[in-house]
Amino acid sequence: MQAILSAESEGQAILPSPLQRLHHPLLTLYGVELWCKRDDLIHPAISGNKWRKLKYHLLHAKEHGKRHLLSFGGAYSNHIHALAAAGCQSGLRTTGIIRGEYDAVSNSTLRDARRWGMALVFVDRQSYRRRQDPDWLAQFDAPDTLIVPEGGSSPLATPGVAELIGEVPFSPDLWVLPCASGGTLAGLIAGKRDREQILAIAVLKGGGFIADEVCRLHPAAAHIPGWRIALDHHDGGYAKFSPALWQWVQDFSATTDLPLEPIYSGKAMWGLFRELAAGRIATGSKIVFIHTGGMQGLAGLREQGRL
Repeated sequence: MQAILSAESEGQAILPSPLQRLHHPLLTLYGVELWCKRDDLIHPAISGNKWRKLKYHLLHAKEHGKRHLLSFGGAYSNHIHALAAAGCQSGLRTTGIIRGEYDAVSNSTLRDARRWGMALVFVDRQSYRRRQDPDWLAQFDAPDTLIVPEGGSSPLATPGVAELIGEVPFSPDLWVLPCASGGTLAGLIAGKRDREQILAIAVLKGGGFIADEVCRLHPAAAHIPGWRIALDHHDGGYAKFSPALWQWVQDFSATTDLPLEPIYSGKAMWGLFRELAAGRIATGSKIVFIHTGGMQGLAGLREQGRL
């Protein structure tokens, strides 16, 4: 095991999450230092950015008398999985609006969600596209319900993610993270120091909307320099990956002793090394890569026969 800085236990959550120094021949070649912020180890069921993004949603719910959390996701959603676990631990009812037809057999993600007490409502894809439409959402609203956006990305997510910055005992030149809904990136921008740069690797195709979403979640981001979104490392689109990428991820994990999956963390790490190879990151940079969790998704990929 590579050197990992000590972590403190806060209840069932491990905070601060460990910081792991990575060693790889290509890092020596490119002349950079790479550390991984192991947010995947925060909690066995509410890991990574999901724990940080949900923290203030849960506090808001309790402070405002909300006893029910409702959110949205696909059948293998890391967010749905984490929300169900968080609700169970916090004594809150949860409902997941699931994109796609009802699956009588279900999968490991939804089995866990049900086990933690989440009610699942399956909607067709046309209806699911209306998940941000106030008129459509009105059917789910109730005085005791807090509607959490897909992926947990709302202004309430920003302060939880921003707290990550203070857990790293040095100021890196560059933060790197996977990016889909923009919530984690918005929080990182809110918390970063002036000189620090951020590289977000978009894990989906057509991610040009992400910058606008980041500025909606954290309006000050429009005036904060030092962050960019790399859009050309999606490897075919969201939840898609080639055999070559998966092989790269497995080889990298074997070399560094860092577990990764190919949808978020592995694709982002692959994108980082492509950025290094293209000369878009300065020699001598000290980099912190944020592992946003999602390792439970590997079970779903195996169930689908994709691994």
